[in-house]
Amino acid sequence: MPSKSRPHAVATQRRSAPAPEPAIVRNVAEGLRRTRAPAASRGAGIRMLDLDCGAQLAAEVLPERDTVALIFRMLTGAADDPPRLAGLSSIVERTLSKGTRAHSGRGIADAFDRLGAQWTTVSGRQSTVLRIICLPEFVHACTQMAAELLTRPSFPADAVRVNVDHALLDLRHMQDDPQDVVRLMIQRLALGPVYGRHVGGAAGTLPRITRAAVLEHWRAHYAAGRMQISAAGPVDADALARDCERLFARFGDAGRAGRERVTPVFSPSRAHRAKKLKQQYIAMVLPGVERGDPREPAEQVLLGVLSGGMSGRLFTEVREKQGLVYWVGAWNENPRGCGVIHLGASTTPERCRTTHDTLLRELRRVGEDLTEEETGRAQNQLIAQMHTESDLTRARAANLSDDLFHFDAAIGAEARIEALRGVTRAHVLDYARSLDLSRMCTATIGPTRL
Repeated sequence: MPSKSRPHAVATQRRSAPAPEPAIVRNVAEGLRRTRAPAASRGAGIRMLDLDCGAQLAAEVLPERDTVALIFRMLTGAADDPPRLAGLSSIVERTLSKGTRAHSGRGIADAFDRLGAQWTTVSGRQSTVLRIICLPEFVHACTQMAAELLTRPSFPADAVRVNVDHALLDLRHMQDDPQDVVRLMIQRLALGPVYGRHVGGAAGTLPRITRAAVLEHWRAHYAAGRMQISAAGPVDADALARDCERLFARFGDAGRAGRERVTPVFSPSRAHRAKKLKQQYIAMVLPGVERGDPREPAEQVLLGVLSGGMSGRLFTEVREKQGLVYWVGAWNENPRGCGVIHLGASTTPERCRTTHDTLLRELRRVGEDLTEEETGRAQNQLIAQMHTESDLTRARAANLSDDLFHFDAAIGAEARIEALRGVTRAHVLDYARSLDLSRMCTATIGPTRL
């Protein structure tokens, strides 16, 4: 998953009924036809363009909004780090904003401040992202600043050294957070040594990172063919496309790259880190489905049944009725090409085994006694959440960016909502019964080993 973002400036990121073919899948082709319609027929709505420079652009034109959200996603991340230089992509991302050929780090911050823009960068396992929120009259200027950061960074040597020191400090601080530690343990069990490693690097690799290594990595992995740009708000999509064509022309290789799929490991295993704590932290993962899989909407509803607020089964059964945990939850994660279902809890060392067994039992029980009421409630919560997110311009841009990342196409929120509305109790039962619990991986941190 992506590491925590660092804001740079703030102004004013088995067999029962067959599973349905979801609207997400059905509407990919229709979405492409709609977003690539002739210019004369386009008004408000989603536009998608494959630019000659190699980048992809998706824009949702929302004339009634007051701000524009821009996301520049570069398809390179921790998975591209050489093993002996783990954390390199994160240091590249941290140092992009510390200077360019035209501006110092202070000058970059001042330039965004003058535009009244919010901006942040973040690196993940498969991509690195620059997010900007600005007034519509400053889209052109903000796009120019984004291009300057991405195409002409200077990577000052002293800034590289400082960012390596900061990354080492972050690692030390992370060891004080048991939830972060158990999260990293379980990611490695599920996704393996490349996709499951910590985005921020390791204590043994970070000190090896030099300015020369940063510059070489940027030259090898930053290019227009790896770039996906999304925008939402009262934006002139044609003007933005022209700006991007000009600013990213001849920016590295224009050929498509960086779209590799993750192959999860999921060898049934357990890991434990002994630590003197008053709480015991449990993380469990099992294979889920990738984005766009016909079963994806059923998985979302299943997770809503388990962990959809205070009415979710895990909260009511594990916490309220049995009093086993301080915190409990279920969620999913989607690297490109695969899916992961997570269960997590914090409990007392004495109740660790009981909590673990209860989580498994509740997961199995959904496939036995799920009710129509629970299914409808989870659907309503998910749909309401999507509509609420749609009110946020930055969420619209983020959803478009995720669409490009997973599908190389703009799908839109309406297709997801339609897919969720089509889920029935039978679909969720079928999916719950199909889960392969034999591939479950478990990690714990605390005094007690399972």
